Amino acid sequence: MHWHRHHNHRALPWKGEKDVYRIWLSEIILQQTRAEQGWKYYERFVKEFPTVQQLAVAPLEEVYKLWEGLGYYTRCRNLHATARYIVDELDGHFPDSYEGLLKLKGVGPYTAAAIASFGFNLPHAVVDGNVFRVLSRFFGEEEPIDSTKGKKLFESIASTCLDNDAPALYNQAIMDFGATVCKPEQPLCTSCVFKRKCVALKQNMVQQLPVKEKQVKQRQRWFVFYVLNYKNKFAVMQRTQKDVWQHLYQFPLTEFDSEKQWKLSLKDKKVTEHPGFLKASSIQFKGQSKPVVQKLSHQTIHAVAVMGVLNSSLKHLPGLEWHSKTELKKLPFPQIIHQLFKGHLLDAF
Repeated sequence: MHWHRHHNHRALPWKGEKDVYRIWLSEIILQQTRAEQGWKYYERFVKEFPTVQQLAVAPLEEVYKLWEGLGYYTRCRNLHATARYIVDELDGHFPDSYEGLLKLKGVGPYTAAAIASFGFNLPHAVVDGNVFRVLSRFFGEEEPIDSTKGKKLFESIASTCLDNDAPALYNQAIMDFGATVCKPEQPLCTSCVFKRKCVALKQNMVQQLPVKEKQVKQRQRWFVFYVLNYKNKFAVMQRTQKDVWQHLYQFPLTEFDSEKQWKLSLKDKKVTEHPGFLKASSIQFKGQSKPVVQKLSHQTIHAVAVMGVLNSSLKHLPGLEWHSKTELKKLPFPQIIHQLFKGHLLDAF
C-alpha cells in the first residue's frame, strides 16, 4: 500500500470509481481481457450507457455491436441480462453483499470480491492473475494455481494478507503491483520493494512461478467465408449454434476438416465449387482476401473470404438475410471478419 501511494502511476479510468454500476461494468469487461484493451471498451459503454437503466433497455444487438472485437461474447449476453435483472427485479440497485453479488449472471468469486471491495469497501480479497503471481513468488508457493487445491490455498493466503480496514486500496495495490512490477515476463526484481523477502527471488525461481498444471490444447479450424452480392445486397447469417461468436453475424461459411483440404479448395479458384449452397454457374468470382489467423483461448481459426456476384438470391438457404453495405456496418461481426477486410468491410465491391 505504501508502494501504491508513492510509486504506482498506473492510470486507469475505473480506478477509485465509487459508482457500483461502473465498477461492475469494468469488472465484466476485464474478465479474460488486459486492462489496456478493455480501457476503450469501458469508455465506450460509459458514454453510450451512463446508467444501468440505459443499458437494460438497449436492444441486445446494439450492445453486441459495442462489444464487437472484445471476444468471449457470453460476457456480453450476461452483461445485458444482469442489467435487466437489476432494473426489473432489484429496482436499479446492485446487491451490497458478496453473497448477493455472486447470484448475478456472469459474476463469479473473483468479480464478486472485486465489486464488494471496490463498491462497498467490504473485506473480500480479490485474486486475479496478477495476485496469483505476486503471492506465488513472494511466498515461494509451488501449488498449481489452476488446481482446486491451489485456488483454495491462494484464496486463503490472499484473505490472510488483506487489509480489512482498507480492502479496496489493498486489492488495487496488489493488482497494480503484479501488473507493473511483478510482471509475467521481465519482472522488475532489482528495484522491487520486496526483493529482500521474496522467496522466488532468493531461490532463483521467479520464472518458474506461478505453476500451472493444465496446458490448453489448441484446436485448429479452417474457414472459408463467402461474401455474396446480389442486387447490391449481401448475404449474412446469425450464428445461433453454441460455438464461437454465438449471436454475432457472419457471411455464409464452409468449414474444412484439414489445412490440406482448405488449401486445395482455395487453389485455382475452385473454392466456389465446394459449398453445397452454391453452383459454379451461379456465381461470378470477384476475388479472395489474404488468409488471416485469429487465436482464441482454446482454438486457432484460419480464415479466408471469397467474394462473388450471384445471379440468384439463394432463397433455399435457411436463416439467410440480405443487407446493404450501410446496414452491414450496424451489425455485430466477429473480429476475424474485420481482419479479413483490414477494417474496411466490403471495400472490394
